[in-house]
Amino acid sequence: MLITLPPDYRPTDNEEFMNGQQLAYFRQKLLRWRQDLLREAGDTLASLSVGGIAEADLTDRASVETDRALELRTRDRARKLISKIDQALERIENGTYGYCEETGEPIGLRRLEARPIATLSIEAQERHERMERVHRDD
Repeated sequence: MLITLPPDYRPTDNEEFMNGQQLAYFRQKLLRWRQDLLREAGDTLASLSVGGIAEADLTDRASVETDRALELRTRDRARKLISKIDQALERIENGTYGYCEETGEPIGLRRLEARPIATLSIEAQERHERMERVHRDD
């Protein structure tokens, strides 16, 4: 079922959680984010494929190499983010989007607005981070 959203639509707490409009809104948000990341990756690939490093000065060459390494790390993060976006889109399709993977409770619109790939409620995320800190300190 295809839902057309008004251009100024924003999910609110006054609606049923994860109704058709909210799902369509987050699907569009995720798809736009994914498209932007893929476009940026294409731009990076194009700039990296333009010949080798032609800088004669060793300092300039090191600077260019450092910039390229940083760009590649950024692209790797983007690749991982695209994977998380794809997983979120899959959750929209199977009806689990917006609900905490640990508790099954709604994640909350404000959290999803800020981080549309969230899989945990704020409370579950805080518990998870506390556990990570405890195990990291061991």
